[in-house]
Amino acid sequence: MTLKICVAQLNFVVGDMAGNSQKIINCATTAYHDGARLVLTPELSLCGYAAEDLFLRPSFIKACDDALKTVSTALSGLKGLHVVVGHPSGGGERTRSVSVQCRFNMASVLSEGQVAATYAKRELPNYQVFDERRYFVAGDKPCVFEVSGVKVGLLICEDAWFDAPAQDAKAEGAELLAVINASPFHVGKGDEREQAMRGRVQATGLPLIYAHLVGGQDEVVFEGRSFAFNADGALAARAPSFEVTAFTVEVARNLVTQPVSRFDAPAIHLSGEVVEDGALEADLWHALVWGVRDYIGKNGFPSALLGLSGGIDSALVLAIAVDALGANKVRTVMMPSPYTAEISWVDAREMAQRLGVRYNEMSIVPEFEAFSDSLKADFEGTTPDTTEENIQARIRGTLLMALSNKFGSIVLTTGNKSEMATGYCTLYGDMAGGFAVLKDVTKTLVFKLARWRNAHDPYGTGANPIPERIITRPPSAELRPDQTDQDSLPPYEVLDEIIARFMENDQSSDEIMAAGFERADVEKVTRLIRFNEYKRRQSPVGIRVTHRSFGKDWRYPITNKFRA
Repeated sequence: MTLKICVAQLNFVVGDMAGNSQKIINCATTAYHDGARLVLTPELSLCGYAAEDLFLRPSFIKACDDALKTVSTALSGLKGLHVVVGHPSGGGERTRSVSVQCRFNMASVLSEGQVAATYAKRELPNYQVFDERRYFVAGDKPCVFEVSGVKVGLLICEDAWFDAPAQDAKAEGAELLAVINASPFHVGKGDEREQAMRGRVQATGLPLIYAHLVGGQDEVVFEGRSFAFNADGALAARAPSFEVTAFTVEVARNLVTQPVSRFDAPAIHLSGEVVEDGALEADLWHALVWGVRDYIGKNGFPSALLGLSGGIDSALVLAIAVDALGANKVRTVMMPSPYTAEISWVDAREMAQRLGVRYNEMSIVPEFEAFSDSLKADFEGTTPDTTEENIQARIRGTLLMALSNKFGSIVLTTGNKSEMATGYCTLYGDMAGGFAVLKDVTKTLVFKLARWRNAHDPYGTGANPIPERIITRPPSAELRPDQTDQDSLPPYEVLDEIIARFMENDQSSDEIMAAGFERADVEKVTRLIRFNEYKRRQSPVGIRVTHRSFGKDWRYPITNKFRA
């Protein structure tokens, strides 16, 4: 006996129930004609993950119910096919103060025009970027259904990280665990998932298939990398990362009744292609490219626009944007000030030429002089400081936003996580824009990614796109004479490690100093992180690539007197 299972590792759009339904129908139909009799779609595939407060709208839930019927009807003629579809279900009476919830994060098993089985997610995550307890109530029953003689236990994402749901499915007779998921990417997450699922397999003695989502949704990215484990914990199959694919796993029953571990049930054996996982920099690059491509594409922006300064941050954003969109959809503008070095002009022009993007130069000197003249009387007797520096940044932001408004292009901001943490950025200046590509990428990682991209050409847009001098010269905002970033910040290798310890891992100042960091550096960086919360609240949404970003998983108050 052999059962072919198709994992529909697809890219869905939140709220596009018609489009998502058609993707499921097309994939399931093709898979059926290729011999598959079970198709697994990701968690909440019908409506896209995550729909956030759309779940609170009854009209949204009804549209999902209607879409489920559409999929079921369209596939009703495919005899013997079972399709697992993720969707929300249920509603609730709303009072003035609270929504009485009876909504579930569901999976329905569709077969020959009927809903053959349903399952409600039992473990609802409420940490990091997850808010599922805001929208759903937990299910309390296992779901086991049969396809081609194989009894399949159904789980949804977080369920598989806990023991009870899988054990309950086994107790109901499951021979195989099928887990549908929407698990956001961050560095190292793929290995974490596989380790956790291997542990679930070893605890139950059941093989497991992990069906995952791919694509970008606002600040989160899903990398795919669906996989399967045999009952002995051995990797049986793995789909590519960052690729839409119909991933096939073959299921065979071993009729020789010998134990596969300490369990003595007949073995279900899984097999399929195993794709090697990528290097850290490669995964990061793909996550950033997919984040840009899907944010711009799914929101209907025709193109992207960015200020190209001749520095490494804007150079990296340009390279990502071209890989995501193509050179013909990216425009760059160099906006020199009185303090812009000649090499910045030269390097910006060269990089634009290497990648073949549209490039313009707009001097901000006349505007800066006009602002200075207007403020001359009020500023008389004062010394130039960050005020004059910020005026230059805000002139640039105004010019970019004017071009955006006139031609519809979205402005990509170029600030990195190190700057966002410490407030080394200007409100309504370099923070002005629609999408912050490097918002969760520290400066030290910026350098690594630049080196990686110069050594690789993953999307065929051009080798070695970043001029070497951009990578090697000391970073500078060029807003005053002879300025460098390290004039006011610790060395980036020190700064970024303190940020990681304090912001990402919640270490105290004492713990960080005990690890060997200077008190002055620790106190300065932690003070800057606390003080600049008001800036970060006004920054554009940006791509999450670490386990804690300055987004949904960072929720500190702006007005705050607490000091540890």
